[in-house]
Amino acid sequence: MKKLNYFSAIVFLFVSNLIFSQDLSTFISYFEDATMRIDYFHIGDSESELLTVDHIYKQGMWAGSQSNLIDNFNNGAYYYKIYDKETGNLIFSKGFDSYFKEYQTSAKALEGTKRTFHETAIIPYPKKEIKFALEKRDEENKLVEIYSKSINPNDISIIRDKIFDKSIEVTKSLFNGDPHTKLDVVIVAEGYTIDDKEKYLEDLKKFTKVFTETEPYNSKKDKFNIYGLFKPSEESGVDEPRAGIYKNTTLNATFNSMGSERYLLTEDNKTLRDIAAHVPYDAIYIMVNHHRYGGGGIYNWNCTFTTDNQFNEYLFIHEFGHSFAGLADEYYTSSTAYDNFYKPTLEPVEPNITALLDPNDIKWKEFLSEGIELPTPWEKKDFDKTSYTWQEKRREMNNNTAELKKANAPSEKIEDAEKLYAMKDKEQTDKVDEYLQSSKYWGKIGAFEGAGYMANGLYRPMLDCIMFSKGEKPFCKVCESAIIKVINHYTE
Repeated sequence: MKKLNYFSAIVFLFVSNLIFSQDLSTFISYFEDATMRIDYFHIGDSESELLTVDHIYKQGMWAGSQSNLIDNFNNGAYYYKIYDKETGNLIFSKGFDSYFKEYQTSAKALEGTKRTFHETAIIPYPKKEIKFALEKRDEENKLVEIYSKSINPNDISIIRDKIFDKSIEVTKSLFNGDPHTKLDVVIVAEGYTIDDKEKYLEDLKKFTKVFTETEPYNSKKDKFNIYGLFKPSEESGVDEPRAGIYKNTTLNATFNSMGSERYLLTEDNKTLRDIAAHVPYDAIYIMVNHHRYGGGGIYNWNCTFTTDNQFNEYLFIHEFGHSFAGLADEYYTSSTAYDNFYKPTLEPVEPNITALLDPNDIKWKEFLSEGIELPTPWEKKDFDKTSYTWQEKRREMNNNTAELKKANAPSEKIEDAEKLYAMKDKEQTDKVDEYLQSSKYWGKIGAFEGAGYMANGLYRPMLDCIMFSKGEKPFCKVCESAIIKVINHYTE
């Protein structure tokens, strides 16, 4: 028996090493263990789109998987695809969403105002000439090539300077080993001055703990490395345009992105990428030193969250769900900066919402509760009435606070307005939790109408989820499964 076990172990190791070698063969044939960073400009309005490369860089080691080079998730409005120029073989791909795509659905873009956004593609550094192609989904969600460029890795115009900024401090907040087999997350400080450094370190420690205690990250925490990057800002906080407040910060992040008062993003992609390049990274957080509720997340780009509002832990996890796993927002009563972001006649690519075009083949059918009705009836009418009433009140209160700040009202008056809003917001959140948990469908997996910013025509898997409403709650089973698949893609 012992001999048989020993023999089996030898065979297992041989086969495992053989499979591993086969998995690595593509990487070894086509790539160096280094990173090619392709910065480009994305220009246009709702009807036009132009791309042009800004700069290409050769930077540090490749942080991603050396085995899983092709992205088969079929998620994101765009894909960048890398082909070996000589053979035409597809050797790397990655799906993503972009700030530009969001802009295309905004009122200004629909009016014909053209804007320019800076974006970045990160790929393993090729050994030979490649074709870099960008594809975008058409009206039927099929990917169509919209741009391509040949890149010679030996081109002397490729920037090879070593990234080093002595003002940047690196902290290994969680470290489990080789970046090639771990998922490397970088948390970049924004709006912290040199005097805020201790607060930054405390915040970094706190949110690393939040991350590793949240499922499914908790069960997979040995697969992650988390780095903190601190480059001090000249001023604390970030811009609040509606309140007439503007701050000199490292990443130039701002509330009121895309015209939405709580949407918080940066358009300074180059600075962000220059800072992030100080460590190996697969995903980027931007940790914003501010007390207002705000954040944002764009798939395979980055996400932001504010540290000091009462829902900071929810924000931290929710926004990463967007940027890391490509999860859609499941809420629909809140106002957004988008017009017609989804179409109920077209199945969304995100794993956690559906147009339910074929109830017999719903994308999460393996998770459905036994005997569940599709679509699943729920107490939506009363929920909508209460929620829309609150959204109107919320906008009124936030506008009032912004006006007080803009008018340089006494700080006590501003603080009172903010405290009142926080209290009312928490009351509404608790009311939503109580209402949903009282439903006979609580805990069931079906297809609940109301998702993706649309009250009708789109459906979510469960009544509640961290992608649906604020507060302390888990991901639904469908979202959790999607996250695990992405983790495995980076770390297997």
